[in-house]
Amino acid sequence: MSASLKAKIAEVFDEPGCDKNQAKDAKARKKGCTKQLTPGAAAGGCAFDGAKIALQPIVDVAHLVHGPIACEGNSWDNRHSASSGSQLYRTGFTTDISELDVVYGGEKRLFKSIREILDKYDPPAIFVYQTCVTALIGDDIEAVCKRASEKFGKPVIPVNSPGFAGPKNLGNKLGGEAILDYVIGSREPAHTTPYDINIIGEYNLSGELWQVKPLLDALGVRILSCISGDGRYEEVASSHRAKVNMMVCSKSMINIATRMEQRWGIPYFEGSFYGISDMSDTLRQIARLLVRQGAPADLIDRTEALVEVEEARAWRRIEAYRPRLAGKRVLLITGGVKSWSVVSALQEAGMEVVGTSVKKSTKEDKEKIKELMGDDAHMIDDMTPRQMYEMLRDARADIMLSGGRSQFIALKARMPWLDINQERHHAYAGYEGMVDLVHEIDRALSNPVWQQVRIAAPWDESGELPINPLAAAAAGALQMRAAELIA
Repeated sequence: MSASLKAKIAEVFDEPGCDKNQAKDAKARKKGCTKQLTPGAAAGGCAFDGAKIALQPIVDVAHLVHGPIACEGNSWDNRHSASSGSQLYRTGFTTDISELDVVYGGEKRLFKSIREILDKYDPPAIFVYQTCVTALIGDDIEAVCKRASEKFGKPVIPVNSPGFAGPKNLGNKLGGEAILDYVIGSREPAHTTPYDINIIGEYNLSGELWQVKPLLDALGVRILSCISGDGRYEEVASSHRAKVNMMVCSKSMINIATRMEQRWGIPYFEGSFYGISDMSDTLRQIARLLVRQGAPADLIDRTEALVEVEEARAWRRIEAYRPRLAGKRVLLITGGVKSWSVVSALQEAGMEVVGTSVKKSTKEDKEKIKELMGDDAHMIDDMTPRQMYEMLRDARADIMLSGGRSQFIALKARMPWLDINQERHHAYAGYEGMVDLVHEIDRALSNPVWQQVRIAAPWDESGELPINPLAAAAAGALQMRAAELIA
């Protein structure tokens, strides 16, 4: 690992916004919070994957992966981050280095790739991602990007986050460090208002940002930049002129919020767009901070009026689902901010959360879970697939909400399942999103297919399939042949 990367990781781990980290002594803080991965070990996502996830939703930028084509293939389009304009971010760019590049170095190939992208697509900027192989052979992407920027007159941003540097979460922060070092503060906005805010750690999954934006528009609050969902390079570059920062997922990009507070004095808070009460609290917090930063005081009264109308409308629509959902037990396998914000949303619909995973949650996330569920909250640090299956099979939960990787456990247990992670096709943010979430849970629970798949087969009361006679004969023949060979 290069000295510059080691220094950057040490800087990331010195995070003043993390209470747990600041409680350590200087020696423990230098070690960081995560164990570094060995080259090729990407269980749960590597640092490169984390950086790509964090930055790829900037939609008008060309994202160039400097490494083997498999790295780009594994990370391309892995989230449903929607765009209201350019679709360039959905084009996969890679240098596709070969064995010869490993021997002779891939820097010339990288430079030619940058030139080709600028000639064909002319994006406002190019983000270049370092990977394990190119980092191990010593390619200096910072030097190549600097030379390309000078030669072509366009920003070429190095994102130094090879996979072996650490897990996905560290990669999120290294991606944030790249835009802090090279992007934020490099442009000035065309104009500013007293109502300008940045939203950090929001990726516009399935268009969730668009469920929140109309609420802010109604208050006259302008999203100067969203980092990074449906983002534009120019907006991110001028985001240092915002009056307030909102953190949606502190685990991924809190370093951006704290560094912007240190450099430009922009206050930040952590909020959630999930759940009716959390959405209302977020709007109130934005209004209070903007007034404190100089916005007109009537913003608070207008916010209360909007909250009253939107809450009443959402509750009226949810009421129809309550008779069917009241008392239903939910197993929540997710992490980060969703580990508590979705808990709040489910409780508001009358459901009971029997367990929520906290594998990717911060200390602050766990405290919020205790506030919502009480001190006896069942927080799952790391549940194995077998444990999930047993919990669902024994009917200790009526439905599981998780990511796509866990769906087959629920299907095997013949229990309803709903995707709430990044691969989902429905947006659950804001008041409208809460109604949509309750509607989708109701649809999953009421689907008649679950009654059908739980009925025992007519030929076997145990529900097991009969033995295929042809398969049994073939297996017997193989066993006899194996015995002959052994003899």
